[in-house]
Amino acid sequence: MPETAIREATETDLRPLLSDVSCSSLVDALLARHMQPCHIHDLVSPTPKAVLFGRAATIRFVPTRKDIQHPVENDFAALFYRSIEACGGPGTVLVMSHGGYPDAALGGGRKLSRLRHNGLAGVLADGRLRDFDDLASYGFVTYCRGESVRQGGNQVMPVAANVPVELSGVTVIPGDYVYADGAGAVILPASVAREVMEDAAERERKDLASMDRMLTEDPATVMAQGESK
Repeated sequence: MPETAIREATETDLRPLLSDVSCSSLVDALLARHMQPCHIHDLVSPTPKAVLFGRAATIRFVPTRKDIQHPVENDFAALFYRSIEACGGPGTVLVMSHGGYPDAALGGGRKLSRLRHNGLAGVLADGRLRDFDDLASYGFVTYCRGESVRQGGNQVMPVAANVPVELSGVTVIPGDYVYADGAGAVILPASVAREVMEDAAERERKDLASMDRMLTEDPATVMAQGESK
């Protein structure tokens, strides 16, 4: 008999689970399957209560080299459109590495207004961004290393789109799922995203049930027998 192909989960499949998971439960669920770096700490957002979710479209940055900088090959706009063309466009998350300078600005309100025009879910940047007030008004979700008032073009330049990038020790492959909230971000391989999100939702339910039991637990019993699981 022919082998049955396993269909990867789509964003439509996964979105109903978003209200049942958190960054922490997703990290726990993924690490139970693959003990690999997957989470990113110390992110900030102009809308920190918002959840960012979608498939990754990537742009890689490196330290600026003016002697080889090309007006098209190292142009942010050109690389932006290449990245979203390869990864499906609307609903995706633009993911940008910092190119060795985490305090450099990778973009701001003008450049990143393209996300709004093209229906992206948001941006995850391992560097700083400018114009938080503008970004907060655009309707997409932003997580990054902080706000900057200085342009970063003399520190870093974009060099490639739709390639693996590294964010704080985590590999992001185009097409991975990105989840970010006020606690941090987690990168989910598309091949296990459904199972990880379902497991994370179950972990959240078990935690809630455990907290309910704590309301009526007997301290003497806990001291003698340990916490009831």
